[in-house]
Amino acid sequence: MFIHIFAFRWNPATLDADKVRARKEILAFRGVVPGLVAVNVGRNLSQRTHGYEFCGLMTFTSKDTYEAYSHHPAHVALLEWLSPLIEAVELDFEA
Repeated sequence: MFIHIFAFRWNPATLDADKVRARKEILAFRGVVPGLVAVNVGRNLSQRTHGYEFCGLMTFTSKDTYEAYSHHPAHVALLEWLSPLIEAVELDFEA
């Protein structure tokens, strides 16, 4: 298994509709991205958010399937509009 964790700080100009869209599009990767076993996203409820309001955890069958996801058309399309709206942090590990 390969675990991909991410968190976003939203740009001040980000609309609530953009946040809803991001959640919806990330969850839509289920059943579309080969090797993606599970997707979980939501609002960061930690007391120590450091400004990272949105987070997610994705489980892949292997590091190779995760690396292929980076180039998947659905992921590329998401990043095209989302990247200017966020500051992201990512954590990845094999389990």
